Amino acid sequence: MVSSQKPERNFRITNNNAIDMHVGKRLRLRRTLLGMSQEQLGAELNITFQQVQKYERAVNRISASRLWDMSQILDVPISYFFDDMSETTMQASPRRVGRGLDNVELDTTSGVKDPMARRETLELVRAYYNIESASARKRVADMVKTIATTLTEE
Repeated sequence: MVSSQKPERNFRITNNNAIDMHVGKRLRLRRTLLGMSQEQLGAELNITFQQVQKYERAVNRISASRLWDMSQILDVPISYFFDDMSETTMQASPRRVGRGLDNVELDTTSGVKDPMARRETLELVRAYYNIESASARKRVADMVKTIATTLTEE
């Protein structure tokens, strides 16, 4: 007797896939750097701010057409959302996981926070780019680098 049941395939696709989380973080980063609220982005996309929030937290996945619209509104190429992706995140692709190619475990419990996702970093970068004079911006950058070097040498 031949079983008609198909073997169960575990793709481990969840609503908090590492790649979706990366794209959501990049969305939040760009929106914040532009000084745009979730409400403003939502209005541009004709969706609620709660939906934008869900995209940023990777609760909901972003469709290709929606990602295109976001790239146009935020004035970035589509590739921006995938820039700076770690090897670990790349290896968490549902396609790779489904084929058993996930030889690197995701560390979601380490508590390591991306400094580029912190509000203070975003506010600092936004303030920096609000300095109109290029020479003044360079002096500020040099000053910050000097302070950082001095503090790490102690």
